[in-house]
Amino acid sequence: MPEENCTHNCSTCPSHQNGNCGANETDKAIAEQLAKIKNKIVVLSGKGGVGKSTVAVNLAIALALNGFKTGLLDVDLHGPSIPTMLGLQNVQPEVDGKGQILPIQIYGLEVISVAFFLPNQDDPVIWRGPLKQGAMQQFLGDVEWGDLDYLVIDCPPGTGDEPLGICQLVADRKALIVTTPQEVAAADVRRSVNFCKKLDMEILGVIENMSGFVCPHCHEITYIFNRGGGEKLAKDMNIPFLGRIPIETAVGETSDAGKPFIAATPSSESAKAFAEIVDKLIAR
Repeated sequence: MPEENCTHNCSTCPSHQNGNCGANETDKAIAEQLAKIKNKIVVLSGKGGVGKSTVAVNLAIALALNGFKTGLLDVDLHGPSIPTMLGLQNVQPEVDGKGQILPIQIYGLEVISVAFFLPNQDDPVIWRGPLKQGAMQQFLGDVEWGDLDYLVIDCPPGTGDEPLGICQLVADRKALIVTTPQEVAAADVRRSVNFCKKLDMEILGVIENMSGFVCPHCHEITYIFNRGGGEKLAKDMNIPFLGRIPIETAVGETSDAGKPFIAATPSSESAKAFAEIVDKLIAR
């Protein structure tokens, strides 16, 4: 470990850390923060456009509404959509006296996203792997998450830098897999399931999103896509199936307005279905 009065000048370091002292400090900061968080849920999908971020946001809010201290971390570095879903555009976190970043608070959540640190919300993030890893380390070690019951982590689709990096940094994380009913989505999601298995990562279950369209007038459900793709995937790969969330016009409207459906329309079919899924997760 580095000296308490470390100058970060490795040539004069009596411990001969050879440039690793900063890494040790980072690991220590991350371990201290994660030790205060009871449950870490990483939301994954091998396929883009399945509503993964929508699930992550509404899961975090549902947990908070159930009385749990909950954080929401957005590590979709190239396409951070969570600030838009929560109405947090052009918001910047504050830093406390110890140099720790304070999460943005809304709906009883503590939220951090790379979008909070961009000069303009439309600026692209043009980073290679090492910069992405550094950002995720800061999100875990330099953010004052405090004592949390749950930290929900929203990842970009696939099995690249961000999902791999965050899963390696958070040792006791568990996965939540999101898919849509059609086979083309389920095929990609199978890769995420195998990704979790290779990392010895417990999978809490599969959610089938966009499972049927609920007519806003007659409330009849029409299955636009195939039905049951998520449930079949779960059965084939021997993992829990948590439930289906239908499509409703209110879901898109409330998300675009920065008001997640679980809070804005609790009586909707989507919110009811989602609440049942959250009950299953809490029970686990």
